[in-house]
Amino acid sequence: MSGGPGTLFVICAPSGAGKSTLVARLRAAVPGLGFSVSWTTRPPRPGEIDGREYRFTDEPRFRALAADGALLEWAEVHGRLYGTARADVEEALAAGRDLLLDIDVQGAEQVRRSGLPAVSILVLPPDRAALEARLRGRGTEDEATLARRLGNAACEVACWPEFDYVVVNDDLDRAVAGLVAIVTAARQARRVMDPRARAIARTFGVEEAR
Repeated sequence: MSGGPGTLFVICAPSGAGKSTLVARLRAAVPGLGFSVSWTTRPPRPGEIDGREYRFTDEPRFRALAADGALLEWAEVHGRLYGTARADVEEALAAGRDLLLDIDVQGAEQVRRSGLPAVSILVLPPDRAALEARLRGRGTEDEATLARRLGNAACEVACWPEFDYVVVNDDLDRAVAGLVAIVTAARQARRVMDPRARAIARTFGVEEAR
């Protein structure tokens, strides 16, 4: 443990880019990486449990949370509302715990504007054709929904310069390794290691380099 503040990791990807699988693999590979459970107005899918995958609510309650400033970020995605509770994030970071936010690019921009330090990662598919094939392979989208998702993906891909890191999911193991490397490096950042480094320096009778 560094003794410093926790690090907020923001991971985004177009729908169908494999983000959910990558996040699951990343969390399994990296100890101590918490996960923020988002609020959403979409209905639960089979097997989903309230408070585990999402906190499910209705639109009036969600908009009340947003109006009260209780959400660090929120956005409408594919006709549904999604958001992150501000208190959950602030409490985790203050306690020195690392936290992962699985959000969309609109939410990532709101986190940047909040001034909260964060490491942002955008996961990209190899190309448009690969993404379309993945979406069609689900067998869950009609043509209108598919077209909307691909249109949204184009806008999301265009945001790549705004992110600290870009990971291309053309090989699952390689993409997971890239994410693990990003988290590992971020945990050694000077901002995070500052308290421990100062404590070590004091054992040498110094405070900081001049």
